[in-house]
Amino acid sequence: MATPSSTSLESLLLKLEDGRYRFGPGAAARILKLLAALGRRRFSDVPCLLRFHETLMFLRAFPQSPAVMKATDSMLSGLSQRVDALRQAGADMDEFDPLEVSGIAGITMQDTLSFDLARWLVSHLPGKVEIAWEDYAEERAMAAVWPRLMPLQADDGWVEADVPWRQWLETAGGGPSKALAWLVWQIEAWPGTDLDRARMYDSLRLPLRWKMENSRVSRTRNVQRVRSPFFHQEPLLARSEVSLATELARRPPELHRLSPANGAATMDLIREVMLVRYRELYGTTLGDARSVVRVDAGRGVSIYLWNLPPQRRLPLRAYVAGLTLKNGVPINYIEAIGLFEWVEVGFNTFYTFRGGEVAWIYAQVLRSLCHLMGSTCISMYPYQLGHGNDEAIDSGAYWFYRKLGFGPGREELLRLVTREEKKIAHDAKYRTPARTLRRLASGHLFYELPGSEPGAWNKFSTRNLGLKVNRRMARKFGGDAERMKAADGASLARGLAVNPSKLNEWERAALDDFAVMLESAGGVKHWSQAERDELLQIIRAKAAPDEMQYLHLMQQHGRLREAVRKLGSKPS
Repeated sequence: MATPSSTSLESLLLKLEDGRYRFGPGAAARILKLLAALGRRRFSDVPCLLRFHETLMFLRAFPQSPAVMKATDSMLSGLSQRVDALRQAGADMDEFDPLEVSGIAGITMQDTLSFDLARWLVSHLPGKVEIAWEDYAEERAMAAVWPRLMPLQADDGWVEADVPWRQWLETAGGGPSKALAWLVWQIEAWPGTDLDRARMYDSLRLPLRWKMENSRVSRTRNVQRVRSPFFHQEPLLARSEVSLATELARRPPELHRLSPANGAATMDLIREVMLVRYRELYGTTLGDARSVVRVDAGRGVSIYLWNLPPQRRLPLRAYVAGLTLKNGVPINYIEAIGLFEWVEVGFNTFYTFRGGEVAWIYAQVLRSLCHLMGSTCISMYPYQLGHGNDEAIDSGAYWFYRKLGFGPGREELLRLVTREEKKIAHDAKYRTPARTLRRLASGHLFYELPGSEPGAWNKFSTRNLGLKVNRRMARKFGGDAERMKAADGASLARGLAVNPSKLNEWERAALDDFAVMLESAGGVKHWSQAERDELLQIIRAKAAPDEMQYLHLMQQHGRLREAVRKLGSKPS
């Protein structure tokens, strides 16, 4: 009989991969025995090491015992040494680059980042971030930016051929190792708004390269300490065991407001999490540390949610981003954008953890979002379902949401999914073709909580709303946005009896945004005084510290809701 020491590496890996989903008596002991055997093995190729890494990460998030958690922590801490050994042996390091496995300790990463994330990265990994010059040739972009930052550079850049752009930057910055940090801080000090500075840097499209080494920023080691870990001694909860209706009907979860310092630490964490996965969302980079709340959902799951700061908010919708930790391991990110009681939700579980209680965790995320935002109509983005997203088509994402109770808002898609369900019921081996899944994914799916107005948001889109406003701008103002904002803003200010000069910068921006929208919907001249007063409260709340107050006030304004919904809905 073969012993672990004599068993092949492939066999050990297969047993470990299978064992991560096995629980009950003896399961932890078998995992520990396999880990000990694999810990003594040398990995001679990248794919095997990647399989080992992903299984370790899963076991760390869903451990069978304290000993399994401790063993995986130890092995993950030393994994960068195995990566170094492969590099020295001449392995193809590009195999560490795919999105599914990126960010492992010991590798080097490269990406083009927004200004806000680049600035954060340079400050958090000082001396370890550089410009990948060999992959960069944006001469026009440098010609537009360099003269703003470097004395007399225009005498060279505006008229000469073969300008040594890199030399200019490295000379001004005090040397090659200091050039990127100098550029970032010069733009940071540039007069103007945050958005102006971001646009200046973003226009450069600089590819940045950084060394991960054995940093805690790496996906391998980015694990948070938890006071009370949850150990799995029974099978993981399957989707079939989860009733979304039951979960959403439960008592709302408690929202714990984090201190500013802990909120800032959470914002650092989400930037780390997204950075090493080559992902960047508006709300994960620009979240407001003062707004972070935590939900302890049970089973080792903690959900963190936050808003945007006033200067970076969307014109009309309220934005919430979030992150879920399982036993301290980041396992997914969240995006939710709401208007009145309607919210569009994006939910992405990282590849490594897609076999781990995803439906139950998704239900807890929705419980938390609905409580925080007051939402009763949940909408899933078509991209999340597979529209322009082959990975979602391959994984059958549409059926994940459909089986939880979501339904299409378009009648032709409801007829199509009903036909597919009949085929599935008739033939257990039937699988929906990819072309049909793409048709199904072309429209939103909706889940309406008790008390919702059925179908109220099926035909609504903020894009419809915005395009109608822009058609009016072209027709009435000759395409001049500033003239339209000035005229509509003055009209709404008169209607609300408010002096725009008494509003702060962000309140004035909110007034203008509501003005162009409401003037396109007929204005407020027929509104009652109470309705106008409530609208002014909503406009002020858009610029207040807590954007959720804005959303909750909107949910109480029936006339505003109907004006917005009608303007943004396609005709029947």
